Order: sequence, then structure tokens, then C-alpha cells
Amino acid sequence: MMVWGLAVCVLLWALPCRAQFPRPCASSEALLSKECCPVWDGDGSPCGQLSGRGSCQAVEVSQAPNGPQFPFSGVDDREDWPLVFYNRTCHCVPPFSGFQCGECAFGRWGPDCAESRVQVRKSITQLSATESARLLAYLNLAKRTTNPDYVISTGTYEQMDNGSRPLFADISVYDLFVWIHYYASRDSWVPAEGEEETVVWRNIDFAHEAPAFLPWHRFYLLFWERELQKVTGDENFTIPYWDWRGAQGCEVCTDQLMGARHPTVAGLLSPASFFSSWQIICSKAEEYNNLRILCNGTQEGPLVRNPGNHDKSRVQRLPTSEEVEFCVSLTQYDTETMDRSANLSFRNTLEGFANPSTGIANRSISALHNSLHVFMNGSMSSVQGSANDPIFVIHHAFVDSIFEQWLRRHQPLLDVYPEASAPIGHNREYFMVPFIPLTTNGEYFLPSRDLGYEYEYLVEPAPGTFQDFLEPYLEQASRIWQWLVAAALVGGLITAVIASLVALVCRKRKQRTNPEERQPLLMEAEDYQSTYQSQL
Repeated sequence: MMVWGLAVCVLLWALPCRAQFPRPCASSEALLSKECCPVWDGDGSPCGQLSGRGSCQAVEVSQAPNGPQFPFSGVDDREDWPLVFYNRTCHCVPPFSGFQCGECAFGRWGPDCAESRVQVRKSITQLSATESARLLAYLNLAKRTTNPDYVISTGTYEQMDNGSRPLFADISVYDLFVWIHYYASRDSWVPAEGEEETVVWRNIDFAHEAPAFLPWHRFYLLFWERELQKVTGDENFTIPYWDWRGAQGCEVCTDQLMGARHPTVAGLLSPASFFSSWQIICSKAEEYNNLRILCNGTQEGPLVRNPGNHDKSRVQRLPTSEEVEFCVSLTQYDTETMDRSANLSFRNTLEGFANPSTGIANRSISALHNSLHVFMNGSMSSVQGSANDPIFVIHHAFVDSIFEQWLRRHQPLLDVYPEASAPIGHNREYFMVPFIPLTTNGEYFLPSRDLGYEYEYLVEPAPGTFQDFLEPYLEQASRIWQWLVAAALVGGLITAVIASLVALVCRKRKQRTNPEERQPLLMEAEDYQSTYQSQL
């Protein structure tokens, strides 16, 4: 433990402090002009336009109709994201990305983003001691370092006096992602019928319970991974995954990994774990609703986890390999009504609102993805604040790998992802909330290798192996196997005839040989043994 502590201290002192709104766009000028087109330092022009990286363009949001789950309009800042805040943003030219087009798209590297490569996400249970220590040090560094590029909104646009009074706050690299998950899934406050007051509307979520669940979290993890690479200076870092199929308990809940139980206080983590000192944010959803305020990143207490002491009527055990296989075998990505009531939907079954043995929606249970959140019985069990627990990352990385299995097996066209009538925020061309740079749900409905990453247990053999070398010859042989069999039979017959003739000649010649010539060359047994051994 002393070694890990030293590693963290070295990182904290050796690296400078480096900040879901781009920091340059959090001013009254940007909000009033509704323009978020920051200057790229590389050439001093907005969106790196002078270098051909991008340009400042008007935002065009999808006009496709939403489903009936949110029957309101103009009452939530996340509607038609990001138009309430900005109607002009940077439009980057591939392979460039970032809110000012100063970064590379996922899977591209180098100063001009010309290099392509695929990184491998590994199983957390297979990491070496050094890799485990590095992971903990990186997470702890991210928790304690202010994000240099992004800030969070601490009020609605209306509370900001429609942009004239900005309400933003600094946030750490790690807590930024907690806040993003909270903001995308938080409840909405809508006008009460016939009254000036607002009421809480809970049937809204821009990241869950509908088709965008998987592509939204795919982009979310990539964004998280990129920010950790930036703050640590380690561009080779990848998020590990936890393969929980058939697990009998929380096998990652050790002080060498995600933190063991506290020896005397139920729900808290072991003092020997880094995470025991972590403070959580965005965990008081009811308080925010009652006061009509947003989570502002204030610390709200220690990380809580009590795995296994959960509601057994909802989750009897952790998911099995058979349940995952059934889920991946479902051929339809999503089905009507494209929410948690969808039947025979791969997305809804994997998310955990359907029976993992039948695919039929069942609100009385929590399966697959949902079951892990319930099983942890703590900070991770509340949707809005679940990303406070670092187990969230390794859990969702494995969920993403199951999504990857489905994409590879069924190879769907983009048309499979619904273009319209999904719950608000989930149509194919809807911009993901609350990300800037803008990206649509459909852009991440594609294989992971196209985005520059791979899962260790899904890695396919590289081309150029001995099997690949033989494959074309075996294929040709399969086409002419009848001729090969006939040739083998004829060849065998000829070989037998020749062998018989040779044997006959040798027998006659042997009969004419002098008996003395047939004596052994080594007469003594010990001589024979000695020679054999010396040869060995």
C-alpha cells in the first residue's frame, strides 16, 4: 500500500494541474451571442480554420419527432441540445475533433492526426501489480485535479437570466464525468397545469431506458478515457473491464483494486483503499428537485458500497454467460415502444429491464447491466450519482463489450438504429446531451475498432498467421478432393508393387551373402550402451 501511495504522491506533484461546457464558452458574451467557437492555440483561429481543421457553423438539430414519453416543449434546457445555450459551434473536418478542433478523432493520433491505431482494453482481473497500481494512481489523480478544459453548469439557462448571469463552476477531471452522467439522467421540472409552479417529471432520461443507452455510454467512456490520457500524459492508457459473468460476488472489491469493505462500518470502504477518502457529488436527487437546483459539484459525503446486501427479490445473483449469450442472440436492436417496456429488444435486455432468458420486459426484476448497479447497494445504485463509484467504469466497459459482440455478430446497417419516434434524446440524429463537441447517437452505433479500441477477450487472430497461409490451399483442395483421393489410391497401389519387387530382390541377394558378414559390429553389450549414451 505504501508503494501505491508513493506513486500517487509522485503523480500529484510531478504533473501540473490542468476543466460539460468548454471553459472558453462559459462567459456572458458566449451565452448572449449563442456562439461556442473557441480559438485553437495551434494557429490562433476559431476552430483551427486557418489550418483546415474546422469552421464555426450554425447548429442544425434533428427535426424527427420524439416519442410520447415527454409530452412537453420548450421547458428543459436539454431539448434540441445545445440550442438553448449555443446555436453556432465548431464543425471539425475529419480526422480532427474537439470543441475547438484541436484534438484527433478517436482512433487517430499524431500532430496531424494521420496515424491510425487500435488500443486494447484489458480485463481488470488480469492486470499485473504494476498495472493495477497505475490504474489506482491515475483515478486518484483525476479525482484531485481540476479539469483545464471544461466547467459545469450550476443553474438552468433561465436561472442565468437567459445568459446574462453565467452560473458555472470548476470541477475535477473525474467528477466532470459524474456530473455529465447526472445531468443527462436528471429529472425535468415542467409547468403544472393551470399553475405557475413546476412539478417534477421523472419519465425523461437522455442516456438510459431507450436506444441511445449503448452509443451514449460508448462515447462517454471514450471521452472519459481521453481525459484520463490527457491528465496523466499517458496516451497508451485504456479503461479496463470487469467480466462479471458467473461471478459469485464482488471479486474486484479488494484494496489492490476497487476497494475492500470497511472492517467495522457497514457500507464504507477499507481505510487501506484510496477510494475510502473520496467524496461523492450529485447524489441528492430529491433535494435538487425540491429546491429546483442543479448539482453544483459540492462534496456530499464518502463513497458508499455494500455489495450483496441488496434487495434479493430484484437481483438473486449476478448475470451468467448463458444470459449474456441469449441477449447477444436477439436479432432486433430495439423494438416498440423503444423504452423499458420493449420486448425482444437487445438494448432493453442488456440494459436490464427484460428477462435475460426470454427477452420479455419485466419491471419487477433488474437483470444484466441493471443487476450490477443494484448488487453494489450504495452510491452506484442511484442512476444519477452512480458514476461516483469507480466500479462504474469497469462495469460499463464490459457492457460496452457485449454491445460490441452484438455488432460483430449481426453487422447491422445504421438504418437499424431508429431515426424517429424514440424517447426524447434518443433518435439517431439527436445530439448527445450534454457533450460539446457535438456528436449524434448514430455516430457511435459502429464497431469499436472503427473508434480505435478493442477488447482483449474479443481480439481476433491477426492476418498473416500460419492458418491464414494455408487457408487458400485448403480451399482449393476442397474443390478437387475427389481427384486427390483417386490419386492417393493409385499412388498407394504403385508404391505397394514397387515395395514388393524390392523386397523380393533383397531376399534373393541375402541368401547369397556370407554368414560371417551378418555378425554384429559391436560384440559387447557394454560397448553398445556406451556408444549410444555418448551419442546422446
